[in-house]
Amino acid sequence: MSNMKQRSKLGQFLDTRAVNQAAIVRMTGIGKNRISELAKNEDARIKADELYLIAKAIDADPCKLLNLICSDLQ
Repeated sequence: MSNMKQRSKLGQFLDTRAVNQAAIVRMTGIGKNRISELAKNEDARIKADELYLIAKAIDADPCKLLNLICSDLQ
């Protein structure tokens, strides 16, 4: 489908977990605009504390989430 929204690896992961971004904002204290940017923009750089808070909020392993997000780095 060409109408599908472009999503970052983090955004795609959140989609597979059926996680509401508003809930992540409430649970982590990370701003709505920042969560949206991280979920949509593949070029957005996530900070370690953001990754940790997001992983814990969605009951995911922070190391596995880091490996997923950074899988294209060599």
